[in-house]
Amino acid sequence: MSVETDAVTTVAGLMALAARTAPKAVGIDSLTIEIVTGKDQEKIGEKMIRIAAETGMDFFRINGEQVKASDAMVLIGVSGEKSLGLNCGGCGYASCTEMEKACTAAGSHTTDYKGPNCVFKVTDLGIAVGSAVKTASIHNVDNRVMYTAGVAALKLGMLKECSIVYGIPLKASGRDIYFAATIEH
Repeated sequence: MSVETDAVTTVAGLMALAARTAPKAVGIDSLTIEIVTGKDQEKIGEKMIRIAAETGMDFFRINGEQVKASDAMVLIGVSGEKSLGLNCGGCGYASCTEMEKACTAAGSHTTDYKGPNCVFKVTDLGIAVGSAVKTASIHNVDNRVMYTAGVAALKLGMLKECSIVYGIPLKASGRDIYFAATIEH
């Protein structure tokens, strides 16, 4: 492991801290945060590539190659199917009780994410992801928020309690691999 890779792993921990301490609606924390490296990270990248082959959505393959070439990755997810009891209607239902019933009735889903989701929980996730990537940026670690990595992690059975997950791969190198035309290994 290089000095840079060690530093990236440290920054991943700081990103997890930033996400955990980010503001949450009514002070209720429904986030799950994991740092993945090595074999788990490789599995996620390979799953992304398989999803691309199965669906024809080539951006999953591109992102999968980027994940495999990264030094580490932070996964941040939320249990959005649990309401806060505010009855705001932001989820599309008249009450939190109706939303939770719809979640239960949905059973098995065929979409990337389970739903419906509480709009406040999804907002909490967005704020946490923003806090995490801000932390990576402050420490000069290249990163990119990937819905594709979160989908692959869920399909692999990771962060099971979450209805939505995002992956944030991290890399320290001479150029930003997340916005380059090709990936160098």
